[in-house]
Amino acid sequence: KKKMEFVNFSPESRYFSELLDGSDGEDEEILVYGEELELNPFDGLPYSSRYYRLMKERQELPVWKVRCAFMESLLHHQIVIVSGDAKTGKSSQVPQWCAEHCLAADCRHGTAVCAQARGQAAVRLALRAADEMDVNVGHEVGYFIPFECCCATETILRYCTDSMLQREMMSAPLLSSYGVIILDDVQERTVPTDVLLGVLKHVLKARPALRLVLLTAPPMSSKLQDFCGSVPLLRVESQRQAEVVYACSVPRDHFLSALRLLFEIHHTKEKGDIVIFLACEQEIEKAYQIIRQEQPNLNPDLGELIPVPLYPTKSDLIPKPNQDKQKCYQKYRRKVLLTTSRGESLIWIKNVTFVIDVGVERRKVYNPRIRADSVVMQPISKAQAEMHKQILSMSPSGKLFCLYPEEFTYKEMKHDFPAKIQESNLTSMVLFLKRMDIAGFGHCDFLSSPAPESLMQALEDLDYLAALDNNGNLSEFGIIMSEFPLDPQLAKSILASCEFECVDEMLTIAAMVTAPNCFLHAPSGTEEIALTCWRKFSHPAGDHFTLINVFNAFREASTNCRSQYYSNEKWCRDYFLSCSALRMAETIRAELVEIMKRIELPISEPDFGSQENILSIKKALLSGYFMHIARDVDGSGNYLMLTHRQVAQLHPFSSYYNTRRIPEWVLFHEFSISEENSIRVVSEISPNLFVELAPHYYFSNLPPSESKDILQEVINHLPPVSTIKEKQKTNNDNKENEKYPQPPTEQRCIIQ
Repeated sequence: KKKMEFVNFSPESRYFSELLDGSDGEDEEILVYGEELELNPFDGLPYSSRYYRLMKERQELPVWKVRCAFMESLLHHQIVIVSGDAKTGKSSQVPQWCAEHCLAADCRHGTAVCAQARGQAAVRLALRAADEMDVNVGHEVGYFIPFECCCATETILRYCTDSMLQREMMSAPLLSSYGVIILDDVQERTVPTDVLLGVLKHVLKARPALRLVLLTAPPMSSKLQDFCGSVPLLRVESQRQAEVVYACSVPRDHFLSALRLLFEIHHTKEKGDIVIFLACEQEIEKAYQIIRQEQPNLNPDLGELIPVPLYPTKSDLIPKPNQDKQKCYQKYRRKVLLTTSRGESLIWIKNVTFVIDVGVERRKVYNPRIRADSVVMQPISKAQAEMHKQILSMSPSGKLFCLYPEEFTYKEMKHDFPAKIQESNLTSMVLFLKRMDIAGFGHCDFLSSPAPESLMQALEDLDYLAALDNNGNLSEFGIIMSEFPLDPQLAKSILASCEFECVDEMLTIAAMVTAPNCFLHAPSGTEEIALTCWRKFSHPAGDHFTLINVFNAFREASTNCRSQYYSNEKWCRDYFLSCSALRMAETIRAELVEIMKRIELPISEPDFGSQENILSIKKALLSGYFMHIARDVDGSGNYLMLTHRQVAQLHPFSSYYNTRRIPEWVLFHEFSISEENSIRVVSEISPNLFVELAPHYYFSNLPPSESKDILQEVINHLPPVSTIKEKQKTNNDNKENEKYPQPPTEQRCIIQ
């Protein structure tokens, strides 16, 4: 008997997996005696009886009908496209067939890797593939996602995120360790997937034995075939068509209408789990809280409603339900999966009977002119609406409730998924392509061309950050920046912290702003209690420093929890903090430390709290985020951006929010244009510090404003630049300067 091996999985993760499976985590195996044992070619051990039972289920999947055609196409063609509806089994079965293809060739050309748009899907598929292949996770089947790797040298099938595969190409441009590369959910149109499509076309020319498999939804198949040329296209059809119920008109409040319909379905006593597609992740959290609050008011005879939040951009796990309360609901437990239109790939349970689709989504569209995201509410695409319907393809009596009229589909919805490459900040993408240019693969044929304005803005930002040399190629400084799986501005701040000797603190800040938000939305009636708890971590220098306090307090609590009967989960609940987000921050920070050691950058000793250290941290932050500066124009917290005319207020999570002390000049981490414009993660800076550290040519390109005039006055009273440089040259340690790359002197940022 073999047992599934869970590597690096917490009890909450296993609970989450079991809850979505609808199983209790136990599965008895029946050993068969008197028969010749068949050996598993992947590990050389006999198959368990569970393997044969799962094989019967696999063969009933719609995708299994094209297995022979797929294996034949993979043998004779470099690119194969598999187009199929949701829940047809293509994401789980095709990668396993590719692993068999590699094994049949004794892995002479490499192993198989499957890139997913989301880390949660990659982990989940790896667990499922290992179970169906009757092998162990972390050995024959593995996964690697941002800041977590569970693979070994013998791994023949790897699941990863598209961003991680893109990063792997920086060190191995030809991806020589892989014989088959699978890009799943191509219709999601993420930036890394679109870039990989373009770059891999050139890699295929250099490696004739390499195979590329593209898995997509039907609406995208013809566009992909035009892009790839004359390649095989295999179509997989779903088994059933769901009943669709349209609303008579568009509701005034789609969120409340969706919840009202949820409780109506629950009161009908019809069996089956429910999926609700909401507009944004904030609505997921809000719906989760409302369902939990309403649970005691529901009739116990109807069974328990279990809300399961599925965040497409976060790895938050659901909290365990109260075991005492579960005793009242032995009759029936109905799961309610809450996600957005982008979360279809996260839905794994089989007995979904009802789907509620609000028909709209809140999207972030990047505006290169003002270097900020605009949050807009708009209808989903026809392709997304069709995929929501396909979730019910495995249900014999499934119903899709569309909270919009049928004519809304034809008049308001666009046909295809919107391409992220046309509405995202492309600075990281351009940095990657510049890095690939060193290996000769910098040219990229885009499936959808990005806006020239976005590309120009990305190049301009990289130039400001000293990532490019005078010829427009990647500088030594830019090469080091590309080693970090972070936003280029954040990577620049980490490198600057090496000179200012605040690396320890800067790594903590980088981990905290990269991880999901650690501050939980307090339930109704507890807002003041939550604010009181958070004030204990508040730092007068700003939110970046408050995040350091939160992280250090969490670490201290984790240490105390090992010796006392007091879990760090309870500590987080007491302070209205997300334990999963803080654990993620710990993992990210550890990975950043490993990168610093690998590229031999110095890590200074922690000195948090001293005035000198606080000033050093602000200098390091300004070295990367000098483009994120705002000034309070009226003394009441109305901040005018330095680069454009947008006005924003402090976010409610800011330590400055609702306080008498409102700083005039601030550096912020994030700004989005929405109904309530707000700047997040804010710290006070001085104009003198800005003019000292911002490149002069960046300042000269700023639009005319009162803020610029104030800064110009500060510059007029500064000593000549040559005097500053001579003074710094005298004070700095020459030995440290040798460790730190020096870009050309005309790029006037002080740390350079």
